[in-house]
Amino acid sequence: MPHQFSLNQTVRKPAVTSKGGIVASQSRRAAEIGAQVLAAGGDCVDAIVATTFALNVLEPWNSGIGGGGAMVLYRAKENRTEVIDYGMCAPQSLRPADYPLSGAGAASDLFPWPRVKDDRNVHGPGSIAVPGVVAGMEEAHRRYARMPWKDLVAPSAVLAGEGLLVDWWTTVTISGSAADLRRYPASAAAYLKDGLPPTPPWGVKAETRLPQDTLKATLSHLAEAGPRDFYQGDLARSIASDIKADGGSLSVEDLAAFRAHLRAPLAIPYREGKVYATPELTAGPTMAHALRLLQQSLTPTGAPDAGAYVEYALALQAAFRERLKDMGDADGKRSLGAEYLAPACTTHFSVVDRHGNIAAVTQTLLSSFGSRYVTPHTGITMNNGIMWFDPTPGTTNSLASGKRCLCNYTPVIAETKDGRRLAVGASGGRRILPSVMQLVSFAMDYGMDLDAAIHQPRIDASEGAVVIGDARLPADVRKALATRFDYEESRVQALPQKFACPSVVMREGDVNSGAVEIFQPWADAVAEG
Repeated sequence: MPHQFSLNQTVRKPAVTSKGGIVASQSRRAAEIGAQVLAAGGDCVDAIVATTFALNVLEPWNSGIGGGGAMVLYRAKENRTEVIDYGMCAPQSLRPADYPLSGAGAASDLFPWPRVKDDRNVHGPGSIAVPGVVAGMEEAHRRYARMPWKDLVAPSAVLAGEGLLVDWWTTVTISGSAADLRRYPASAAAYLKDGLPPTPPWGVKAETRLPQDTLKATLSHLAEAGPRDFYQGDLARSIASDIKADGGSLSVEDLAAFRAHLRAPLAIPYREGKVYATPELTAGPTMAHALRLLQQSLTPTGAPDAGAYVEYALALQAAFRERLKDMGDADGKRSLGAEYLAPACTTHFSVVDRHGNIAAVTQTLLSSFGSRYVTPHTGITMNNGIMWFDPTPGTTNSLASGKRCLCNYTPVIAETKDGRRLAVGASGGRRILPSVMQLVSFAMDYGMDLDAAIHQPRIDASEGAVVIGDARLPADVRKALATRFDYEESRVQALPQKFACPSVVMREGDVNSGAVEIFQPWADAVAEG
């Protein structure tokens, strides 16, 4: 791929180690909020709740309380791994007839679906699915938290009161969605200045911030009223009223009916260890399929070589073919690629506490800024989960009322044969699964620590026949991939990301470590204290 960037630049971001807890996140400031909770005696789950609400303020294009997600939890005292699933679903009152195909080719966003008239499923109130993040935090907090809900949500209200700080990364991210943000008055007011993306000041003492006063009031209310208010109280009524007034179908009844689900994880045998993944309508079943193929075909040597990367590509391509062929919210279609285990813009952060509790948490609005619609009276940026459905009638994943969304996220917890445990996940849509699978392999097949694993070049094989290789790969690896596949190369870069953006923590004995994507400008692993 032609490019204009330096061929000599070297980027490193060392892993962090500590006997205390660690939060690894795409936002350093959000990780700091979570680490402060751990330092104050909070459980891993307390840090999850605080980090989630902080990300809602600091990184509103990737996730937030207007979205959904899932987490994999390991509870050290009980030696138990479980999943809390709070993925989004279509509103009950949604009518597929309101999403007619336009005949204008493929949709312009993340999926190859036929285009819908006015892109109703891509942006705006009609693209909003029932959000699950607050319900997920409610369930996790109810089960394991040590600290009061109010104390975990309040820091995010303080952050919102400061306003969204504009730096070059903020400007670049807002620019990518500005054309659609301009369509909706509350969105334009929240993220644009005079209808254009804000620009960071050049003066070293100058500062530009975007006010978030409405969101601050919402978070302050949610801290006091508790999580059910989002689904059955004043917030629920305000959210539903705004969306209905602007032509969406999300109702108070949809919000009141939503609950997070506790699920048993997929327990995937791998290299005399286990990989615990999210089941059903996530990429967990596809991960299971890929790891099964990899275990059969890959014979690890001292380090990943050309043969290893070829096997990564073959396993991923086969798993994606199975996934895209026939998976969706229908009986017998939710776990394709994982039947051998049992009949049948996103953000990720990982947390480990000093007691060995560990979590992998992935949350999303789907597209950057989700629906690009901000609810006028609550300041919440809402998801565009309806875009996960195929608008073509008659397919397993066709759009229908009340149907759950088929998601790409893949948080996992892996336990190696020598007793190390790691929590890993990533943002990046289809590219999440390849990134997570390779990081699991680096740790379980090659015994890498997090510093080695996060700096090891990866490939992506999520785009059909095309395999994308990191230009830092050795020449013999690149040659082998070019011989076997439709091969392209990319350098590691902040935007557009070609290899997803992982955040990972590991526990070995009583020592914790954390690492994040080296080229994500805000990402950091932060240790408590």
